[in-house]
Amino acid sequence: MSAAPKHAPTMAKASVMERLGPWLPMLLVPVIMVLGLLAIPSTSSWLTLTVSGLAMGMMIFIMASGMTLVFGLMDVINFGHGVFISVGAFVGVSVLLVLSGMTGAPSLMLNLLAILLAIIAAAIATGALGWAFERVIVKPVYGAHLKQILVTMGGLIVVEQLIVVLWGPEEIYILRPESLQGAVTFAGAALEKYRLVAVAVGLALFLGMRYVLRSTKIGLIVRAGVENGEMVEALGYRLRLVFVGVFVAGSALAGLGGVMWGLYQEVITAHMGQQMMILIFIVVIIGGLGSVEGCFIGALLVGLLQNYIAFIEPKAALISNIALMVAILMWRPQGMIPVVKAK
Repeated sequence: MSAAPKHAPTMAKASVMERLGPWLPMLLVPVIMVLGLLAIPSTSSWLTLTVSGLAMGMMIFIMASGMTLVFGLMDVINFGHGVFISVGAFVGVSVLLVLSGMTGAPSLMLNLLAILLAIIAAAIATGALGWAFERVIVKPVYGAHLKQILVTMGGLIVVEQLIVVLWGPEEIYILRPESLQGAVTFAGAALEKYRLVAVAVGLALFLGMRYVLRSTKIGLIVRAGVENGEMVEALGYRLRLVFVGVFVAGSALAGLGGVMWGLYQEVITAHMGQQMMILIFIVVIIGGLGSVEGCFIGALLVGLLQNYIAFIEPKAALISNIALMVAILMWRPQGMIPVVKAK
């Protein structure tokens, strides 16, 4: 009777690791939360920081999700993505200023309705701007990455200057709607009302996007286009129209995120989108190009780590996101949940 090969346990172990592999990125968020709980002595402080980190992560996800699909589907490096955040913030805040009677009322329904109207206006404006941006600036440089970087950066600068012309160069300070000011107390922790709303909105958008991409025909075409665009076109689908639709939707999501980020910071500037681009690129890269789920997990990791590190060691917070990106890419060079393209 022959003895079992010495490498059999290793093969079994490798098989287990292969089965666990797809789930490991999803475990990183609870792992970071547990490590934060161990490092922060006060449970109430940990809960406050966790909600703040989740809210920040959700808003970054909203702004970055469109860009990761544009990267994955269109192979476009859009350095001008941040301008849709700025335009969305200014349009949304302008609507909120017009609706000051609704935002100043002590009614949660009126306050949420005002924010909804501001978000719709911002999404329409940035979606239209995204369509023009794709037609005029991006379309002529498809497939030329260096030119894409140059022309999209130029587009960013031009639109930022148009914001200055229309709204002025000064920062605009804003107040959140009456019912969303202040905080609620839970388990001894002060949880800002607006951050709780941001978590709910971000989670709803993630679930909605996941449903559209996985359970609808257009979602199937988009996912198939990310993996094998030539095959999708061979089946008779007009992938160029899908390109434009994804670019417009991504621009509208960035505008929506701009409104929420402006209310989060309570100040908006013409350069706020450009300042957010570093975080957005980090999230898109560590999540995996074209992966909405990876973008979601990456955004939550960035938000949580930034808040925990800023509380524990403020100086280290300046490099925490870069360190996270380096660690993730050393572990998985293509990102946490990469979209596998056909060769």
